[in-house]
Amino acid sequence: MSVSEQARRARTAAETLAVTTRTAKDAALNAMADALVTRTPEILAANAADLAAGREAGLSAAVLDRLALDESRMAGIADALRQMAALPDPVGEVVRGSTLPNGLELRQIRVPFGVVGIVYEGRPNVTVDAAGICLKSGNAALLRGSSSAAHSNAALVAVLRDAITGAGLPADAVQLLDSSTRDSVKELMRARGLVDVLIPRGGASLIRTVVEESTVPVIETGVGNCHVYVDAAADLSMAVSITLNAKTQRLSTCNTAESLLVHAAVADDFLPPMLAAFAEAGVTVHGTAEVARFSDAVVPATDEDFATEYLSADISVTVVDSLDAAVAHIRRYGSGHTEAIVTDSQSAAREFVARVDSAAVMVNASTRFTDGGEFGFGAEIGISTQKLHARGPMGLPELTSTKYVVTGTGHLR
Repeated sequence: MSVSEQARRARTAAETLAVTTRTAKDAALNAMADALVTRTPEILAANAADLAAGREAGLSAAVLDRLALDESRMAGIADALRQMAALPDPVGEVVRGSTLPNGLELRQIRVPFGVVGIVYEGRPNVTVDAAGICLKSGNAALLRGSSSAAHSNAALVAVLRDAITGAGLPADAVQLLDSSTRDSVKELMRARGLVDVLIPRGGASLIRTVVEESTVPVIETGVGNCHVYVDAAADLSMAVSITLNAKTQRLSTCNTAESLLVHAAVADDFLPPMLAAFAEAGVTVHGTAEVARFSDAVVPATDEDFATEYLSADISVTVVDSLDAAVAHIRRYGSGHTEAIVTDSQSAAREFVARVDSAAVMVNASTRFTDGGEFGFGAEIGISTQKLHARGPMGLPELTSTKYVVTGTGHLR
């Protein structure tokens, strides 16, 4: 079936979803969760085939980690759907309203986009998260995963569609596009008028391609070249803990720290224990000469290192002379995702927050908290690094647009 035909079927499903009650949508989400748990063995069998093919193809450990499913991860994926069912329904929410001087009643309400296309790499959990968040927000989903997860995604979508149908909603609320060639992506990007919005999730190359070549409106989710800045007024023990968590809690996520900036005033006291902690955790440090003097294990850093989203056990480290220099470094190399400052100085924290131009700024907290679930939004569709419509973790409200409803009593202009 062509992408255009799938998009037309999605539009038909979206018309139904737009007027589906919260009760019906939540019942479908819970049915999807139950089905995923019940049919976990067949999903894991499909995932095993993808993992075997990935190892044979020489995929990195980070990519394989993104791809892998097990019973624990499946339970977590199902729980995310149940948590989503418990969240408020954004559709119909009144954003603002008033009675105009002429007596007209004006309301701005949330409405679904309609058909949402999602292009993503690896991570079969995205298949379920995207399907769930689209359904809850009244949208039909066209999912285009990567070929590396083809078996996993096909099994997951088959389970989801069966559950959706069993709950009385149209199966075409969730559809999987062919991932064997790039043709489906090209057709999806050109399906203006059939697809309302396109959301890319993946590496810099994928996102850049979709943003530059799509005629469908795009919500850009960016790469995560995230920084931790250890200020002159930092609690150094806290700084070690936060930095280690930001880098190592999970290596393959976009909110993982990829660069560490250390104020020169605390470098002598902070870097020895920090480098020792990195060494114990198996993290390779790509550092400048100021960093290398504390450890022979430091690899010389280049400009490319500071601009890289590693998604691996690597981090770039440099010493800066001031908060100004830290902000300048972040503005030069950062991707606008998440930055963190560790400091006991309220003035330094306020200045950092005001001057750093990113979707999320952490004060004395790990960058790993930039996440829809951690923010209490439920499962997210991605982290937007653009500034129009949505920025930061995109939860249910960000998967809606608005319309104005104007009610009169025979008003004429």
